[in-house]
Amino acid sequence: MPGSRILLVTPKCARVVLSNIVLGLAAMFVNLNVCLAATLEEKGYEIAARSDRSDRGFGDSKVNLKMILRNAAGAEATRTLEFRTLEIPDEDVGDKSLIIFDTPRDIDGTALLSHAKILEADDQWLYLPALKRVKRISSVNKSGPFIGSEFAFEDFTALELNKCSYKFLREEACGELACDVIERFPRYEYSGYTRLVTWIDTEVFQIRKVAFYDRRGDPLKTLTLEGYKNYEGNFWRAHRLAMVNHQTGKSTDPIYGDYTFGAGLNDNDFVKGVLKRVR
Repeated sequence: MPGSRILLVTPKCARVVLSNIVLGLAAMFVNLNVCLAATLEEKGYEIAARSDRSDRGFGDSKVNLKMILRNAAGAEATRTLEFRTLEIPDEDVGDKSLIIFDTPRDIDGTALLSHAKILEADDQWLYLPALKRVKRISSVNKSGPFIGSEFAFEDFTALELNKCSYKFLREEACGELACDVIERFPRYEYSGYTRLVTWIDTEVFQIRKVAFYDRRGDPLKTLTLEGYKNYEGNFWRAHRLAMVNHQTGKSTDPIYGDYTFGAGLNDNDFVKGVLKRVR
C-alpha cells in the first residue's frame, strides 16, 4: 500500500530478538530470586529479633533447677544447680551468666562463668573445686559437652540475637500453637553447628523447639521448651526443657523452679574472681 512500510525480519534478526528476550527473562528471574532470598533473610531476622526483644528489660535473674541426665540405656543421674543472669542492654555485647552446681557432692561448687560475645569468642571460665583452680574454656572447645550433659558450652550463649544470620522457612503448627520456623546460621568462629532450625510461636513469640545440625550438616540434637510462665506481665520463661542427642541416644532434661527477677546482681557478681567464692 502507498505510504506503508513493510518490516522484514531475517532469521538472524529473529534469533537476536529471541536471545535478548531469553536473557531479559533470565535476568528478571535472577533478580527475583535475589530479592526473595533477601526478603526471607530479613523476615527470619525480624522474627528472631521480635522473640529476643519480647523479654528484654528484666535486668537480672536467679533460678534453681534440677538437671536429669539419661544415658542411652535410660539410666538416670540428677544434678541441682543455680543459674544467675545479668542482662546487658546493648544487643551488640551479650549477657553474662553464672551457673553453680550444688549436687552431687563430687561436683558441689563447680561453676561456669560466661560473658557472651557476638562475633568474637565468648569468654568462659570453669571452676573445678576438686582442683581448686579456674580453667578458661578455649574458643575451639566450646562445642564440647558441659559437665557430662548434652548441652555444649556454646549452648549457653548461642541464642544471642546477633551471633547468627537468619532465614525464614515456613509457618506450621507446633502443638496447639502456630509457629514461625526459621534457620539460624552461626556467624562466630568455631561453632559446633552449621545451622539451628528454630520454632517460635506466633502468640507470645517464645522459642518452642531448636534442631541442631553438626559440622557435617547432620542432625545432632533437638531441644524442646515447655511449661512457659509469665513473670510480672512481661517476661516469659520455659520451666521444662529436654535436650535429646540423636547420635548418642543420651538426653538431658533441665527442670526449672520459679525465677527471681531484680535480685540486685551487678557486674561485680560476674567476674572471674567470684568463682572460688560461690561454694
